[in-house]
Amino acid sequence: MRKIILLASVIIVTSFTTHKTETLTAEERKFAIDYFNKTKERLLNDVKGLSAAQLNFKADSTRWSVAQCVEHIALAETLIWQYISVTVKQPPTPEKKSQLKYTDEQIIQLTTDRSKKFKAPEPLQPIGKFANTDEALKYYISRRDSTIAYINSTQDDLKNRYLVHPLMGTLNLYQALLLVAAHSERHTLQLEEVKANPNFPKQ
Repeated sequence: MRKIILLASVIIVTSFTTHKTETLTAEERKFAIDYFNKTKERLLNDVKGLSAAQLNFKADSTRWSVAQCVEHIALAETLIWQYISVTVKQPPTPEKKSQLKYTDEQIIQLTTDRSKKFKAPEPLQPIGKFANTDEALKYYISRRDSTIAYINSTQDDLKNRYLVHPLMGTLNLYQALLLVAAHSERHTLQLEEVKANPNFPKQ
C-alpha cells in the first residue's frame, strides 16, 4: 500500500510539472541582431548604384544574375519567417533537443559555405515575381526590419520549439532565425561572385 501511495504521489507531482520557459539570453539576442544588421547592410551596399545591365548580367545561362539573387533572398526571407511564426505558436517540445545535429555557429557555417550548391525549391525560384530589384529590396527590408524588431523584444521560448530543415534536420527556432540571416549572406556571396566575373559590365 505504501508503494502504491508513493507511486501515485510521483505521478501527481509529475503531471503538474510545467516546462520552464527558456527565453533568449542577452548575448544570444545581441548576436542575432548584430548578424541580421550586418548581413542586411552587406547586401544593400553590394547592390547600391548598380545599373540595369549590371543587375541583369549572367555569367552563363545556368547562373543567376545579381537581380535574381536579390529576388531569391527576398522570397526566402519571408518563407522561412512564415515557418517560424507558425511553429512559435505551437507548444514547446523540449524533448526534441536531443535531435539537434549542429551548433548555432555550425548552422551559419554550413549555410554560408558556397562550396556546396543546392537547387532552390520552386517557391523560391527567381522568376520575376517583383516588378524590379528596387521592389524586391523594399520587400526584403520590410521583412528584415520586422524580424529584427521581433528578436529585440520577444520573450518567446525559441530554444524549445523546433522545425525540420530539409538538409540540416532539426533546428530550434533561434537557429532557424540565424538561418534566415545566413541564407541572405550565402546569396550575397553569390552575387559578389557575379560582380567579380571579368565580363561583368563596368556600368
